[in-house]
Amino acid sequence: MSKKIEYGKLIVIVAPSGTGKSTMIKRLKLDFPSLVESVSFTTRPMRSGEVHGESYFFIGREEFLEKKEADEFLEWAEVHGNFYGTSKLFVEQSLHEGKHLLFDLDVQGTDSIKQYFGEKANVIFISPPSVEELEKRLRNRGTENTKVINLRLMNAHKELLRKNDFDFLIYNDDIEHAYKRLTEITAKILAD
Repeated sequence: MSKKIEYGKLIVIVAPSGTGKSTMIKRLKLDFPSLVESVSFTTRPMRSGEVHGESYFFIGREEFLEKKEADEFLEWAEVHGNFYGTSKLFVEQSLHEGKHLLFDLDVQGTDSIKQYFGEKANVIFISPPSVEELEKRLRNRGTENTKVINLRLMNAHKELLRKNDFDFLIYNDDIEHAYKRLTEITAKILAD
């Protein structure tokens, strides 16, 4: 009798910068150790505390473009002047091994994943309570200059127009309440 191959689950979390997405993803990985975060490639500079191969695979622009031309990315995008891409090989191998993958993507990347995987991709959109609150959070973070913050806010306006286009919507007006909702949704996806 052959063993049934268990196909992994695919969870995508999408949100504008400054919504608390990274904080919630860190907690989610601790509370759901079966989730494996898909590590993307990026050309953006490494931030303090980030680790190559865990946070992202940090590569040069030329190497990224070579990988793109070789069709190695499941999805890729240029965001805030930097390239980001998800390895097709990593995702397909992990899912076929029964691993549950967690993605942290922007709207463009999410659209590509949804197009490729269809209903197998479970997408959770996290929305800030308001654009004003989002701006306050971005400025208080102190990780980017005014030009980058303004670019992120402009992109956030576009992304928020799409918040109802995905499988689940969470408003992060209170991090604990939003996180509780995220864990409920994640548990339901993994149980199905």
